[in-house]
Amino acid sequence: MPILAADDLFLAYGKKTIFEGASVAIEPRDRMGIVGLNGTGKSTLLKILAGQLAPDGGRVNKAKGIRVGYLAQEHGDPGEGTLLDSVLKEAPGKDALEAKIAEIEEALAQSHDTEEQLVLADELAESHHQLAALAHEFAPHRAQRILVGLGFNDADFNRPVRALSGGWRMRAALAALLFGQPDVLLLDEPTNHLDVPSVHWLSSFLDATRHALVLTCHDKEFLNRHVTRVASLELEGLRLFRGNYDQYLVQRELDLEYLENRAKKDEQRRKELESFVERFRAKATKARQAQSKAKQLEKMQESLVELPELRRAIAIKFAPVERSGEVVVKTTGLGHGYGERPLFSGIDLSLKRGQRVAIVGVNGAGKTTLLKLIAQELTPRQGTVEYGRNVALSYFAQHHTEALALHHSVLEEVWQANPDLSQSAARGLCGAFLFSGDDVEKTISVLSGGEKARVALAKLLAKPGNLLLLDEPTNHLDTESADKLTESLLGYDGTLIFVSHNLDFARRLSDTVWDVKNGTVTTYPGSLADYLTKLSEDEAAADARYGGTADPTRLASGVNADKVARIEAREAAQKAQSDLKKKKKSAEKRAQELEAEIQRLESEQSTLESALADPATHQDHQASREKGARYEVVKKRLNEAMEEWAAAEQERESLS
Repeated sequence: MPILAADDLFLAYGKKTIFEGASVAIEPRDRMGIVGLNGTGKSTLLKILAGQLAPDGGRVNKAKGIRVGYLAQEHGDPGEGTLLDSVLKEAPGKDALEAKIAEIEEALAQSHDTEEQLVLADELAESHHQLAALAHEFAPHRAQRILVGLGFNDADFNRPVRALSGGWRMRAALAALLFGQPDVLLLDEPTNHLDVPSVHWLSSFLDATRHALVLTCHDKEFLNRHVTRVASLELEGLRLFRGNYDQYLVQRELDLEYLENRAKKDEQRRKELESFVERFRAKATKARQAQSKAKQLEKMQESLVELPELRRAIAIKFAPVERSGEVVVKTTGLGHGYGERPLFSGIDLSLKRGQRVAIVGVNGAGKTTLLKLIAQELTPRQGTVEYGRNVALSYFAQHHTEALALHHSVLEEVWQANPDLSQSAARGLCGAFLFSGDDVEKTISVLSGGEKARVALAKLLAKPGNLLLLDEPTNHLDTESADKLTESLLGYDGTLIFVSHNLDFARRLSDTVWDVKNGTVTTYPGSLADYLTKLSEDEAAADARYGGTADPTRLASGVNADKVARIEAREAAQKAQSDLKKKKKSAEKRAQELEAEIQRLESEQSTLESALADPATHQDHQASREKGARYEVVKKRLNEAMEEWAAAEQERESLS
């Protein structure tokens, strides 16, 4: 039974239709991911489900007593009070219970009736009991544990929420939402303002929750781990799929493959039917079959397969880069800070050719600062940064989208990065980042944040160096585009340093981790997966301080389970397709055999009719009786064969 459902939604902005006839239902303990290209309506659908946006048509139904919690990408007024208080007040029903207790106490003070006083005293005791139970379930230590997991420390608990920056306010809002335990949790890009340790903690927390979860997220690994259903905003409308994100991709691919094959076979069948009808329409012995096939043709025209318009995704390929020296970057005694606040000091790092380094750490630890120092966009307070022989640097920074020339067109801005490109090559590069046709003439000033990020990435690719520095490159990209960028970087043959909270991106691309923490940078040989195993152990220790427990093996087991599930899903889907093809092939073969038998019987029937119509046949009574008996057998079998053929055709159509 759905606890939250949207039915037959219609929504349009001007001439652009966002939803038409879209329906989705959320069951208890459901785990649904909403996916689609940027601009297809993922956040809009969440707002409708949350009751914050009314559709132009359709309805949203919520089961009685169900609480819905919603985290938007941008948070509004943080309200007054301290950080810890802002989380504790989300305990469901606390305000109502406290108000009820105050009312009962006032009524009790004014009452002079003994019986009434007894009734009020019972109500007061029951209300205090409920408040105590609520306080036990939603205890402060639980709120503190959530806040620490999301990157806050004990000193932050009594800070005013208004004193926090925008990113930390979003974390506070997420903490309050998780603490309140709503029946349906709607999360719009919950990892956007988190660092790798916080994403890892949130992932473990969501593993343990038993409430319904609906989310959008551009991190493929996060989606795979937490969803068992996918609502995909395709160009043909909203479609629902079973399984996680990878399993959705497999099903979508098989669907398209099946539809393409069916369209080809339908076209071939249509031509065969048209040819048969045209050849035998006027022939008396074939009239019945021709009429039947004409009806089939008419029915087929009504149910021809319409292939969905294919979505475009970023298509990127890195050209080979020039070889650098063995040592690419070396820092000696590196130190930096802002004002009186030091970030780190005495940092000695060495990066070799071909290494792929993920810089991790909590927000504010200095990850972006370290990247800027290596890019020599900042001058260090202490120490030096040296490049090796023949190093050519390319740097993608979050603020680089703000440095785009607003009066330039997309094509001009990309071309400016490498004037040696031909016009067709520059246009091809723009097309790879989803700017094609007239889109390349759009000025930068009218682009969205995500589109500007794609322009900045295209500029980077126009002339990539052999040392690539990337600061949150998947921000503003949809899941599919982030995945394509990850795949393309797997083929990049230079040296890579990056900051990213996208677990899928970081896990697949890293072979070394630099952990920026407490004024130092610790090097962990191995991928992000190895680092996260250690992080799980640290989380277990931190969790225990606030009365919780954690399972440090949960992440690894979850990833393995996802991999097994993906393989099993593909095998099951392929087996189903294979079985369907076998059944359809058998039905087609049976229909063809019956057609051949019908033609033979019709020919024999025609010969017998001619013989029985000849007076000479009846001069031989024995031969006449035999031909007459044979005619009845052929006639009966012909009728049976026609019925069997019609049934075989119907079966073939149903299998299609």
